[in-house]
Formats: sequence, C-alpha cells, structure tokens
Amino acid sequence: MKSAGRILDLLEYLSALREAVSLSQIVQHLKLPKSSAHGLIQTLAARGHVVQDSTGRYMLVEASRHGFPFRRHEEPLVVTAIPFMERLRDESGETVLLGTMNAHCDLRRLAKCVSHHPVRYDVNMDAAIAAHCTATGRVLLAHAPAEARDAYLSRVRFLSYTRYTITDVEQLREVLIRVRRDGYAINDQEFITGSTGIAAPIFDAEGNAIAAINLGTLTSRYVERREELLLMLRSTADLISRALGYRRN
Repeated sequence: MKSAGRILDLLEYLSALREAVSLSQIVQHLKLPKSSAHGLIQTLAARGHVVQDSTGRYMLVEASRHGFPFRRHEEPLVVTAIPFMERLRDESGETVLLGTMNAHCDLRRLAKCVSHHPVRYDVNMDAAIAAHCTATGRVLLAHAPAEARDAYLSRVRFLSYTRYTITDVEQLREVLIRVRRDGYAINDQEFITGSTGIAAPIFDAEGNAIAAINLGTLTSRYVERREELLLMLRSTADLISRALGYRRN
C-alpha cells in the first residue's frame, strides 16, 4: 500500500504545479528515494499521465488534471508540441491549445498553455467542442477524409451559440474549402461572444493533419494584432510539423 500512497502523493504534487519539474526536485520535495521516485514517474509516463520535456523534466498533462490522460499514440505529439506552445504563449501573450479529432470527427483537447495576461481566454480541457464553429474543429474537418467530413455534416445538428454562428451546411462547406486552401481557420465570436480563436494544422511525417494548434484571445486584442498573431500561429504549427518529420513538397 506504500507505493499506492506514494503515487497519489506524486499526482497531487504534480497537479499543483504549472511548470515542468526535475526528478531531483521530486525527490527533494516528496522526500522519496531516487529509485522509487524514478519508478513512480516512469509508471505515470507509461500510462499517459505524465510527459517528459526536452530538458528531462516532468509535468502532468492537462488532460490528466481532468481525469482523462491522452492515449499512448498521442504522447510523442504532446511532448513535441508543448515547448513550441509555451514559446507561442509567451511571445503572443495569449492562450494556446492543442486538439485532435478521431475518425467520427469528435474533438479532444490534448494540452494547453494559458496566457499570463490578467484578462485572458481559457477553457476547461473536458468542455465540449463544437467542430463546426471552432477554429480547431474547422481546421481538422477541412483536412479530414471526405467520407468522414460528409458524414459529420449530414448527421450533426448545427446549434447557434452566438448571433455570429454559421449554421447553414452549404456555407460551412465553403468555409472548410477556404480553410484548407488558406492553411488556417478563424472562429470570430461564433462560439463565445467576445472571444476569437485561430487555428492551423499540424502534420505528421506522412503529411496527415493529426492535430491543430489554436490561439485563443479576446476579440478586441485579435482585431488589433490580427496579422501578427496569424503569422506567429502558422509559424509555430510549421515548426511542430517539422519536428514531427513533416516536409512540405
């Protein structure tokens, strides 16, 4: 039972932190033998609750703070993306999120780096995501296989969340064509009034759009910095894709 207690102590310790921590810090703060701490942290990493960054430090993934760790095949993506997301958050001053979509076009958030701005955009990791009126959803729908996208558009009832929400299916199809052509998507107050999200695709080594990186901000700040924020977002998406082995033809 001692090991069970220790792993709970470790989870509680990591959940209270917002930045990555080294093994030596874990040992020092929890007063654990180094071998025990290493074994526990590796167990959590193997189960998808913890990731190790490029400097060897550990952090609890955001999804695990809300009870659903990412799946094993998503770990390399999250580990690769987080340092770029943190840099984008710091350079832009805005909140950055990473999301993915399954074969049924259901969306899932994998990680987030929340803005340090006193007035900022934030969202719960387990909150519902409407694909048709969010930037992340539109990017991934635009790059989804045609059969999956058509099935989604034919079965879903498009709710209107604000007075700006597009709910006409033919208009949505036109939006998705532009998103794929332009390389980014914009949700301008269609999901939450007063907030704007922009997203760009992340590609794997085979050229598949496996995720989207999203920058969320207040609409007033987006209007002032539109081109700057879009440039930073698209550059970050390209850097993550290249780190995953993608090479544009």
